[in-house]
Amino acid sequence: MIKRRAFMSLLGGAAAAWPLVTRAQPERMRRIGILWPYTEADPDSQSRITSLRQGLQDLGWTEGRNLRLDFRWEASADDRDRIRRYAMELVALAPDVIVAGSGGIAVELKRTSRTVPIVFPTANDPVGAGLVESLARPGGNATGFFPGLNQCGLRSFWSCSSRLRPA
Repeated sequence: MIKRRAFMSLLGGAAAAWPLVTRAQPERMRRIGILWPYTEADPDSQSRITSLRQGLQDLGWTEGRNLRLDFRWEASADDRDRIRRYAMELVALAPDVIVAGSGGIAVELKRTSRTVPIVFPTANDPVGAGLVESLARPGGNATGFFPGLNQCGLRSFWSCSSRLRPA
């Protein structure tokens, strides 16, 4: 299971990557789609979503002012039709980014859209699943973590990534 700090760092980085609107112009409402595998009442889900909201607020993104979060809950791996339906619904909303609650959900999202940025908290084999072209140069519209990176630790990410590059 991914740690809260790593999850927030990932999502915070995605939020920070959005272009900033100048203060002289009214802020545009940004939209984040969230396709989550568990129920809204699940304690772990509540904890992660609370952390997401807090991290975004710390970066200046406030729900109702300059941010809208669109949730789709209970997209379990056992129900591919539901994942596909929710993925199409979220893509149709034209979000700035979609957060995939699992690698399997990210795969379905990538099949649905090649343009909307997708952030996934973890995937066992993002290259094999077709989420990224390679670990050194992911390309495409999906980004996230994989368990092998966690073994290296986030502090030593750059030294670890040099070992992951093809020879």
